[in-house]
Amino acid sequence: MTSFSERVIRVLKRVPRGKVVTYGQVAAMAGNPRGARQVVRILNTHSEKERLPWQRVINREGKIALPRAGGFELQKKLLQVEGVRVSKEGGIDLTLYQWRPRRS
Repeated sequence: MTSFSERVIRVLKRVPRGKVVTYGQVAAMAGNPRGARQVVRILNTHSEKERLPWQRVINREGKIALPRAGGFELQKKLLQVEGVRVSKEGGIDLTLYQWRPRRS
């Protein structure tokens, strides 16, 4: 596993329940602001093994990126269980739910 992958996994494991992050946000926090597509790949290959909170990662528009009947419904349900309000179209209010960790 590359060090970028390891950093992405560390970032993802820190996202608290009831909050969301964007793919690009995770990439930037892991040291590669242009690595959003790599974050998608890492989620696809490591979510189960690393027990990553994949449901908390959404696109830059504040929407669930997965297609209907391809994970959309499950992601929406998992987010709602955590208290995140998700619109019928999969939209999430980033002003309320986006995770913005404090800098130490």
